[in-house]
Amino acid sequence: MMRLLLTHGYFLAEDPKEQQTMKPYPPLGLLYLSSYLRGRGFETEIYDSTFGSRQDLFRLLDRGPAGVLGIYGNLMTRANVLAIAEHARAAGWLVMLGGPEPSNYPREYLNAGADLIVAGEGEMAVERLMASGFDAAAWSSIPGLIFLGDDGAPHKTGPAELLTNLDAQPWPDREHIDMEPYLSTWRTHHGMGSISVITARGCPYRCNWCSHSVYGHTHRRRSPKAVVDEIAWAIDRYSPEMLWIADDVFTIHHGWLAEYAAEMKRRSIRIPFECITRADRMNEKVAALLAELACMRVWIGSESGSQRILDAMERGVTVEQVQKAVALAKQNGIQTGMFLMWGYEGEDLSDIEATIEHVKKCRPDVFFTTISYPIKGTPYFEKVSQQLVSIRPWAQSTDREFAVSGRHSRGFYRRADDLLRSEMAAKPDATTIHAARHALQLISHEVEA
Repeated sequence: MMRLLLTHGYFLAEDPKEQQTMKPYPPLGLLYLSSYLRGRGFETEIYDSTFGSRQDLFRLLDRGPAGVLGIYGNLMTRANVLAIAEHARAAGWLVMLGGPEPSNYPREYLNAGADLIVAGEGEMAVERLMASGFDAAAWSSIPGLIFLGDDGAPHKTGPAELLTNLDAQPWPDREHIDMEPYLSTWRTHHGMGSISVITARGCPYRCNWCSHSVYGHTHRRRSPKAVVDEIAWAIDRYSPEMLWIADDVFTIHHGWLAEYAAEMKRRSIRIPFECITRADRMNEKVAALLAELACMRVWIGSESGSQRILDAMERGVTVEQVQKAVALAKQNGIQTGMFLMWGYEGEDLSDIEATIEHVKKCRPDVFFTTISYPIKGTPYFEKVSQQLVSIRPWAQSTDREFAVSGRHSRGFYRRADDLLRSEMAAKPDATTIHAARHALQLISHEVEA
């Protein structure tokens, strides 16, 4: 049986933004893959790079014996994944990539040294690879793989097989990594240790800027009892003070949520948590259930205060629904967080002003802004593909760094941020607001090259 080492190429020490927030969580996707394989009799090793270092990982690879190195790759870890793959190949390892990004750029990753890519949900594909001893002759018969064919072009074996019964899957393999640094980091910086849990896989919605490269548009949910069993075990094992429910949208199924709340109550479990919702999946009953469950903060994808832009995004929600959802959360004593996105295709100064007015009406406890970025494989990417300008070579950049020709300049969006934060200040100053608005208007003509 070939040695399988799993890692994810994310190093907290190299991430200055995360060092400001210090809210790390372990890589649940890798931990699920590990526990699944172990449950079928295969041995796995995990190098959890979050609190590790590139040098430590390289020493582990050099020490051998070489086997198969599985690397999870996402939008932000491209450069690290490439560097790790190169080092591993030189040390004699077969390199397998998974996660949301590699399947979007198969030619680039395979030409850079990866041997194969697991595209989509990985458990069943990797199980078949392990059973075959990673014999390349078997790859063509395993769904969900991408590798270079004899003609030097990426060969795809079709959609990955999906797990149909999530309750039958083992919990994430937390016991094979060191959980203590995660909990202690949270407690040191926030006074509460936090554990992440998922209750479902996938998102059925079709916002056209959002990537679905792992689960597609499927939505598969665990039973309430199975989720509560895991939460009860995690509380007993790690004594967290809060949970992060890491579903794409926690409140999709209202009946499921009611059953989950009843099961938590039956077992006398009440622990603070954060989750993500959609405005159209919040109503009076849902807000009351979240409060009953001790939800401390609910995150709502707002993106824009302009209905024109929301419709262009195919968000499927209205500005009024977002405002009502925030109000319902507040009425039930739940903090609110909002995600906002500047720079979507077609956005102009009036849309910026509409978003600022929208946030002022909502008055969320916290909000984050980002400049929209086209992720390969999404409808948004296809829409603006002819306008994309690479700032740096592909291997040194990410999809977040594309310039979009004809869009307002990044300086314009920094000014938009300044105006929004001036308007939302605890004590708004009219002079500061006027100056911020004037600066925004002055450079509204500036566009990306």
